[in-house]
Amino acid sequence: MVNSEQFAERLQMLFDYYELSAGNFADEIEVGRPSISHILSGRNKPSLDFVMKVVKRFKEVDLYWLLNGKGSFPSTPIKSPTYAKENLRSTIPNFIDQTNKVSIQNNDTSVTKTMSESPNREVTKIILCYADGSFEIFDNSL
Repeated sequence: MVNSEQFAERLQMLFDYYELSAGNFADEIEVGRPSISHILSGRNKPSLDFVMKVVKRFKEVDLYWLLNGKGSFPSTPIKSPTYAKENLRSTIPNFIDQTNKVSIQNNDTSVTKTMSESPNREVTKIILCYADGSFEIFDNSL
């Protein structure tokens, strides 16, 4: 049986680790925001569907750890989202080569776009869209 209070504490650890608010976390796992509130307050216990959505969306979350607090989190260490964004900020100019072309490549596609010759234009934001419908925004202006 899942201890609701301890589960809520582990859920809060996830919010902190991924730097998400309760509302943003609910959006990430595609549940209603009241569901998160009810679990955090102890009003409701997490459903199996809720738990499985968390584990499916956040690969570093070990099911046994989430339910019982035994094991480790993260199950596979990753760099924090803030670190990734800070690291990308310094690499945004590297997407632009000397010919004023922006080139982004992955395993399946390559995109090259010639930028306007305006001397005051610079890349300030990159949005990565993934096949699963999720996305990341890297904003160089922050």
